[in-house]
Amino acid sequence: MTVFRIGEAAELLGVSADTVRRWIDAGRLPAARDEQGHRVIDGVELAGFVREQAGEADGRSEESSARNRLRGIVTAVAKDTVMAQVDIQAGPFRIVSLMSREAVEELGLRVGSVAVAVIKSTTVVVERSAPTHRSRAGA
Repeated sequence: MTVFRIGEAAELLGVSADTVRRWIDAGRLPAARDEQGHRVIDGVELAGFVREQAGEADGRSEESSARNRLRGIVTAVAKDTVMAQVDIQAGPFRIVSLMSREAVEELGLRVGSVAVAVIKSTTVVVERSAPTHRSRAGA
């Protein structure tokens, strides 16, 4: 069974280790102790917690077939005469979108504004990152 230490869970969720500790202490996120006495979170429990917390980003998902919606802040806008590049920081994720200059202007996108990146793709590449988690023996 895959388990995560508090710091690893915090990194995955884009929050501080103190936030994860508060969730555990409040009973919102189940944790156990490993052989060294460190608190660890079961991977299945962590995934369930994340699903519960996600909810609906802005209530518009029923109007679209796209389910990947990342709300964030616009950190950069670069425009030329026809096209524009918009950078959005959504939690720990940087999303870069290329769109028409006209679209940027119609949406009023500028550094500091809040935007939702809606991602719909027929190709999604999934990679497995280098393991930072611990596995319990016998699992």
